[in-house]
Amino acid sequence: MPRRINIFFLVNVAFFLFVSCDSKSVFDEYQSLPNQWNMRNELVFQFEAPDTINNYNLYINLRNNKDFKFSNLYLITGLEHPNGKTIIDTLEYKMADANGELLGEGFTNVKENKLWYKGYNKPFIFHEEGTYTFKVKQAMRKFNQVNGVDKLDGVTEVGFRIENE
Repeated sequence: MPRRINIFFLVNVAFFLFVSCDSKSVFDEYQSLPNQWNMRNELVFQFEAPDTINNYNLYINLRNNKDFKFSNLYLITGLEHPNGKTIIDTLEYKMADANGELLGEGFTNVKENKLWYKGYNKPFIFHEEGTYTFKVKQAMRKFNQVNGVDKLDGVTEVGFRIENE
């Protein structure tokens, strides 16, 4: 019986250490979707600026599965500063290789993608103290079609992450 308790204890300690070793994370939040992302569903993440001195890397995290049928992903993002100024970007990310195999981390049919948002080509600094709001929505279109994809299948979660550089 004591050996069984020791193994249970070691497994729990290992799990705790694995989860708590994410020392770079400043903000990390996900929002779940019902295996599809409606084009009118703008996801909103609010957070406090960690400081106004240090450099940070900002990411859009996306979990998708085999129902995602596109090789790329278009997003429209907005980063609202505490003073009300909003920076809007239209972004494209590669989501599958030339053979149609989904990119991202994961051994099952669920893939996790950590997509660069800010900080990859020049340091990102929060220049103002206060609450920032990050908004993101999908802007996918089928080839040669004007209207967007109303429901983007295969997206199960979208997140926003801030890391120390």
